[in-house]
Amino acid sequence: MISLIPILPLLAAGVTALMKRGQRAPAATLVIAAQAASTVLSLLAFLQTLGAEAVHGDVARTYFNFPWLSVGGETLSLGLLLDPLGAGMVLMVSFVSLLIFIYSVGYMKEDANFTRFFCFLSLFSAAMLGVVLSNSLLLTFICWELVGLASYLLIGFWFHKPEAAAAAKKAFLTTRIGDMGFLLGMLWLYSASGTLLFYDHGNGCLEQAALTAIATKTACIGLAVSNCIALLIFCGAAGKSGQFPLHVWLPDAMEGPTPVSALIHAATMVAAGVYLVARMFPIFSATGNVSVALTTVAWVGAFTALFAALIAVAQTDIKRILAYSTVSQLGFMMLALGVGSVTAAMVHLIAHAFFKALLFLGAGSVIHGVHEEQDIRNMGGLRKYMPVTFITYAIGMMALCGVPFFFSGFWSKDEILHVAHQWPVSQLPFFMAAAAAFLTAFYMTRQMCYVFGGSYRGHAHPHESPAVMTIPLGILAGAAVLMSIPATPAWPWFHGYHTGEDIALDFARLIEHDFLTIAGLSIVIVTAGIGIGCLLYRRIGIESQGERASRPFGQETSQALSHTRAGRPCPLDHSNAAPSVDPLQKLLPGLYSALANRLYVDELYNATVVRALGLLGCLAAWIDRWIFSGIVRLVGALSLLASALSDLFDRFGINLGFDSLCGGLRNGGRVFSSWESGRVQGYLRFLSVGAVLLLIILGWLLT
Repeated sequence: MISLIPILPLLAAGVTALMKRGQRAPAATLVIAAQAASTVLSLLAFLQTLGAEAVHGDVARTYFNFPWLSVGGETLSLGLLLDPLGAGMVLMVSFVSLLIFIYSVGYMKEDANFTRFFCFLSLFSAAMLGVVLSNSLLLTFICWELVGLASYLLIGFWFHKPEAAAAAKKAFLTTRIGDMGFLLGMLWLYSASGTLLFYDHGNGCLEQAALTAIATKTACIGLAVSNCIALLIFCGAAGKSGQFPLHVWLPDAMEGPTPVSALIHAATMVAAGVYLVARMFPIFSATGNVSVALTTVAWVGAFTALFAALIAVAQTDIKRILAYSTVSQLGFMMLALGVGSVTAAMVHLIAHAFFKALLFLGAGSVIHGVHEEQDIRNMGGLRKYMPVTFITYAIGMMALCGVPFFFSGFWSKDEILHVAHQWPVSQLPFFMAAAAAFLTAFYMTRQMCYVFGGSYRGHAHPHESPAVMTIPLGILAGAAVLMSIPATPAWPWFHGYHTGEDIALDFARLIEHDFLTIAGLSIVIVTAGIGIGCLLYRRIGIESQGERASRPFGQETSQALSHTRAGRPCPLDHSNAAPSVDPLQKLLPGLYSALANRLYVDELYNATVVRALGLLGCLAAWIDRWIFSGIVRLVGALSLLASALSDLFDRFGINLGFDSLCGGLRNGGRVFSSWESGRVQGYLRFLSVGAVLLLIILGWLLT
């Protein structure tokens, strides 16, 4: 059954690829139906894992393997796997993707390449589902590369825009850098363990025998082989999940259509890196939970979380703010994995998928409602014109910020801070994560004030999105709230589900000292972030030249709802111009400029890595032109000289000697032929001469 989960979207993508451009409705219907069927199968698979019993203290797993390729005496096998780690993930991926597909019907309605877009969406979903359900690192890598291909096609979907084409190439090439490490790690793992299957009746690379073998071997640099393999695999994960220094592609991926941004940044591509580390965690922790590989993951995750949150503070593109937020939240997940908590990482991954998909789709609704405007400085007051989008977006914002206690982001982020605080190596990653959490609350408050606060500063009349777009927003908003129920310490359901332990409801956990300390700190952090954000940005669009907008929030919202229900557009208020200077820019102009320019990382790469590669390319071209091509030209010249000498020898040596010999034979033949005249007198003359000669010889011999 689980094999159909990725196969159905893959088949839908194949059939849609054969459809004509005008077959818009059949294409969307087929893709959505296939994804819906995949979601139902994912739900059934998830329910199957709920009823499975743990075996020998480990979670129950269902897998089947099959031979794929035989070379000599070696056979490479592929397989599919269903366990709690994959079942929860595959349900989330299929469900969130389904909502994004439905949303895309409204968002892409006017696009000329509507059919092709749904083909690419379905291919993307199939590839990601294959990554999640794979029981072989080789199959994971195959699907991993398909995810990369699909992301290239979708990010550059509007290929007529130079920015989109450049962003697609940037994403493809940057992730290939990480994938090279992934490939080397996979080859090393196969060499060290003899298999790429995760589980194979005790012979898999994630089972005890193989783990012991690679953990006890030492590489030439003094590290255990397991650590070396894990670090190489982490390169691939860092590329896909946008971890520093391979994060530069992810914000530029915003050039694709907004549903693509939601798909990449919420449920599929960026989640693949976190899931890969979680799946390969036995190798990362083969030498202990404080291994070199896990320590590296923790530090990279903590740095990325803070680094990306800082940059998000000064961005003005509504989608780019969310993009850097995604990079930051992925850093939180990597930090959780690095300090040894797969459960904390996966809980935040799933919760993040719901509220970040909600935020991206909400941003798409805003962009759609203000006629493709993406600069938050040209928005404002949209709560009056887009009340459904505002309410759902506010829920997503509060979940991302970690507002207590009814939003999933509070519990999942709090758990990461808790495990980071207990990490024995260092407390610095904990403080870095806490600072990133504060900045998250701050920049999301800033965005809300710019987009929904005050009065409208745009030019085109805003409007609410159609139901096909707002209904998925409502469902995702509900999921962002409901996910808080199994994520609380009182009922750590996810922990029991992932580990196979029995978990009981116990409210006493909510008053334990460790929990109260971290939860209290989280509340202070989010309160400070939102409070300072409101203090700085509450006047954005509310005041213009010292005049405050007259209508209170409740009255504006009620008026907007009444106008919406009556089918009339809300009146525009253009009295407030877009602020020329950001309030934070007034306070810290130098820092704000650096953050607005993304801390000049792209410029640094262009000045160093890109320029070095350009110089290396020029050197390679010079070597090719003057050395290798020179050798080729020299060999060609020598060949021409040899052929000329051969021609001379043939013409004046062989041919001339042969022609002279032939001429002599011809002349001799001509002389001898003259003797054959047919005259008897001549023949008698020759006989007489011959007889005389014989008599002379005979007389000479007798004397």
